[in-house]
Amino acid sequence: MAQNDREFMLYTAFDMQKGLLAGASKVAKIQSDWLNNPLNPASYLGGPVIASALDVIEHATAPRGKPAFGLDHTIVDGKEYAVEEHIEARKPFGQLKHFTHAKSKNAPKLLIIAPMSGHYATLLRGTVERMLPGHDVWITDWRDARNVPLTGGGFDLETYISYLIEWLEFIGGDEDASPDQANGAHILAVCQPSVPAYAATAIMGKDKHPMRPRSLTMMGGPIDTREAPTVVNDHATGKTHEWFIQNVIGTIPPYYRGAGRRVYPGFLQLTGFMSMNLGSHMMSHWHMFSDLVKGDGESADKHKEFYDEYRSVCDMTAEFYLQTVDVVFQRHLLPKGEFNYRGQLVDPSTITDTAILAIEGEKDDISGIGQTKASLKLAKQLDDEKKKYFLVPEVGHYGIFNGSKWRDKIAPVLEDWILQHNGPAKG
Repeated sequence: MAQNDREFMLYTAFDMQKGLLAGASKVAKIQSDWLNNPLNPASYLGGPVIASALDVIEHATAPRGKPAFGLDHTIVDGKEYAVEEHIEARKPFGQLKHFTHAKSKNAPKLLIIAPMSGHYATLLRGTVERMLPGHDVWITDWRDARNVPLTGGGFDLETYISYLIEWLEFIGGDEDASPDQANGAHILAVCQPSVPAYAATAIMGKDKHPMRPRSLTMMGGPIDTREAPTVVNDHATGKTHEWFIQNVIGTIPPYYRGAGRRVYPGFLQLTGFMSMNLGSHMMSHWHMFSDLVKGDGESADKHKEFYDEYRSVCDMTAEFYLQTVDVVFQRHLLPKGEFNYRGQLVDPSTITDTAILAIEGEKDDISGIGQTKASLKLAKQLDDEKKKYFLVPEVGHYGIFNGSKWRDKIAPVLEDWILQHNGPAKG
């Protein structure tokens, strides 16, 4: 069987399975509602227990699309302000979203770079929400590759970097600031985009670009995956480049807008992460079931909210995925000083005035301790006062950017770092 035929069958087979599970989800929902109906005698004879189990099944198998951010207000100094969401710039594989409120006009500009790793930018909803009160927040909203027609061209690691540079130029900076200082926005890169964000900062630093970022914060990012390798790193290095092409690349079927595009399907990414943490996910579903049985709807809803987001997946282009595996995880070109962007070497030592904050979680099982910290050592020409490392105790990968420890322990450190390196106040 030809490679193209295998890729097409992989994606089509998943779509068939998804359709079957969607039907099962609807049946489970109907049965759950009936067993919880007070008019049904079974609702008084153990029905709620069965209904709770059906509710979990319904939630686990329901089809999901792209979620909405749904952030309509924020609190600043104890007062509520309406939040508006705008799309400020569009490109084939993503758009630049902007969240504004009455107090954000003169606040520090913050570009949050969402991962292009199988999930939508809304995975960072909690990140955006926490930074809204004191910042002018922008975010990269990546598009599902299966919906990008072939006329939209390709998207690889170099394209990613060019998007970031163009969007930093679009966001702009302080026109009154000294030209020999970084005048642009602040960057927050969460996990996977740490590499292109770091590269973009180095490229703009070398060119003394007026809109190079004032600060760059990277959280749980794979700058140098030779440090404390995780299961993710072992998987990437334990297989050949040809193996990834043969086993995880699919071709979009003709009933999608991106028909014919080769992709790394989001459902494979989700399967990989779920299997890597299978015990944790099984316990989460057990807690969801227990909360439903005892009537603790609020706790069960928290589990549902997380999995609604976690299971909302999208595809990434094959060229971006394969290049990332090769450059970042297998050959380590960036930390070895061998990564090229459109013919020019990416040299972290050209970062001389963009302050760098590296944040890692003590219990991160995706990006090991030291992988993000390596960025500080590579920026050899950056003064020590513009470098900071923060190892967060008792925090895993997703806890770095979401949840109570993100809100209470990590975000304040980030806020202080941004204010410290925001430059002269505007008049």
